[in-house]
Amino acid sequence: MVRASSDTQSSGQLTTFPRRLRGHGAVRPGRPAFREKHLGIWQSWSWRQVNDEVRLIACGLAALGFERGMKLAIVGDNRPRLYWAMLAAQCLGGVPVPLYQDAPAADMAYVLNDADIGFAVAEDQEQVDKLLELAALCPQLRHIVFEDGRGMRHYRQDALLSLARLQELGRAWDAAHPGQFDAAVEAGDGADAAIILYTSGTTGKPKGVVQSHAALLAAGVGGVGFDRLTDHEDILSYLPMAWVGDCLFSLAQALVAGFTVNCPESGDTVLTDLREIGPTYYFAPPRVFENMLTSVMIRMEDASAIKRRMFAHFMAVARRCGAALLDGKAVGALDRLQYALGRVLVYGPLKNVLGLSRVRVAYTAGAAIGPDLFRFYRSIGVNLKQLYGSTETCAYVCLQPDGNIKFDSVGLPAPGVEVKIAANGEVLVKSPATMTGYFRRPEATAEVIDGDGYFHTGDAGVFDRDGHLKIIDRAADVGAMNGGAIFAPNYIENKLKFFPFIKEAVAFGSGRDTVCAFINIDMEAVGNYAERRNIAYAGYTDLAGHAVTYELVRECVEQVNADLAREDGMAATQVCRFLVLHKELDPDDDELTRTRKVRRKFIAEKYAVLIDALYSDKQSQYISTAVKFEDGRLGSASAELRICAAASYPAMAVA
Repeated sequence: MVRASSDTQSSGQLTTFPRRLRGHGAVRPGRPAFREKHLGIWQSWSWRQVNDEVRLIACGLAALGFERGMKLAIVGDNRPRLYWAMLAAQCLGGVPVPLYQDAPAADMAYVLNDADIGFAVAEDQEQVDKLLELAALCPQLRHIVFEDGRGMRHYRQDALLSLARLQELGRAWDAAHPGQFDAAVEAGDGADAAIILYTSGTTGKPKGVVQSHAALLAAGVGGVGFDRLTDHEDILSYLPMAWVGDCLFSLAQALVAGFTVNCPESGDTVLTDLREIGPTYYFAPPRVFENMLTSVMIRMEDASAIKRRMFAHFMAVARRCGAALLDGKAVGALDRLQYALGRVLVYGPLKNVLGLSRVRVAYTAGAAIGPDLFRFYRSIGVNLKQLYGSTETCAYVCLQPDGNIKFDSVGLPAPGVEVKIAANGEVLVKSPATMTGYFRRPEATAEVIDGDGYFHTGDAGVFDRDGHLKIIDRAADVGAMNGGAIFAPNYIENKLKFFPFIKEAVAFGSGRDTVCAFINIDMEAVGNYAERRNIAYAGYTDLAGHAVTYELVRECVEQVNADLAREDGMAATQVCRFLVLHKELDPDDDELTRTRKVRRKFIAEKYAVLIDALYSDKQSQYISTAVKFEDGRLGSASAELRICAAASYPAMAVA
């Protein structure tokens, strides 16, 4: 079965990022291209200014010996100058390779060596220290340019150079080599590598995904046209620059539409900056939307009884008719009146607090989002939609069109994309946005791109009768229970994570008679609950093991079980027993990827003793695990973990 979009991509639109940048400098020179909040004040750069800044950085790199085909590492939080450094490398025919800013030095060493990177642009002292630490492991890294010089007054390493000094070198080089910068931009071709993005490494070592200018701009042009984006949009750029989602929204689509990219002051001020900017176009993974909802629920628990009753009443109205109103469907007069009142009293103030009051289009991707969470935002008037894609497809496979939203689907094939389901249920994609290949891994590339040009996503999915694609889970993660029921762990986990008290969940059940789960609590939500009831606790481990916490989690699990009992074929996958882990699952401990995806195989091996205890008649289990602190020190966390049973329900007839 095949579903393909009727729209096609014009090859004439597929150019290079530097040419797009130059075009915006000519067409809209005075319009804001980038903003950054610094010391509490928003700084702005026009498209003309960005062209000038990128030119100086590119010429500075050329002065240091950077040439076509070379790789430039980029590491730090979202900063305009880091984006400009990426564009500068592309101007010279080079390839930027963004790294995750929270990655330890050892993880950076793998990428630096795998991509043979000799140049790096780092945000600040923290990132510079990591790179300097790797001098022996990565001898090919000869030049490190830093943007923020605070704390680096006494650094004297030959490899170091400030960005300001680099631009001074660039100004002199440009004057001494007239026409060479423009010639380098003209030499670029759409088929050239535009960026290398490393996969999250869920099942093994990360692989470098090579994306061309043509592929990224195909995704950019398709998305901009699909949602009718203009140069008047504002977006907040705060997600890791090494993630394909940021590359699509903050670079490819920005360079197609010419809208403004806003960078927050820091990770701690994102929500405040979000409210100040009031983006019209917003993108966030499900985890961010989950955190927003958790903060709302915490605030409501602290509100007066009258406000809580008002919130509950109008949220019931929103659940009943909010999504239908957003989609332009018919709604009764009384519900319309109540919803209008709720917009004044609840929904409008709530969106304003969340910074979503101006959002015209919001997207989520990167992981499956629970239908309940999806429904919540759409019910209060936020046009939240899902997109489906991967690093290998520029995050561009399926999009949800306005007025045709389904909570359990990821939408229809995007313009120019063909999607089909293989005989084994795997989703296959043919698209102009498909990667060139994995960097220096032709065998791995051949494994995922077949002879007909289809990319094998590794996801299991089905089309519904309207042509919407539903992603069940990762094909490798979907299993069967001993009773024959299909076991899709991610589906169960997303239902659990809808509750504000649950931050992460890992479900087990393939090849078993029953389903069991690990739970990570949300420290803020559960801590707030405990403090309001004068319950003392010493830290995460203490709070996670508290009887009150277990009762909270049990109620959440049993609500999920009741939902599963009402779903066709899902009654057998209800969670029978669970435990609350004594520590948070952490990327630094290799339990999650840098994009916070669960490393199931690693967790199953690391916590095998706990899984065995869940599937026994034990009521508790002691465990001691190694942990890595932020400063690199190693330690351990141990506890006697209680195992709790949850009520399950008989399968109910599905209406």
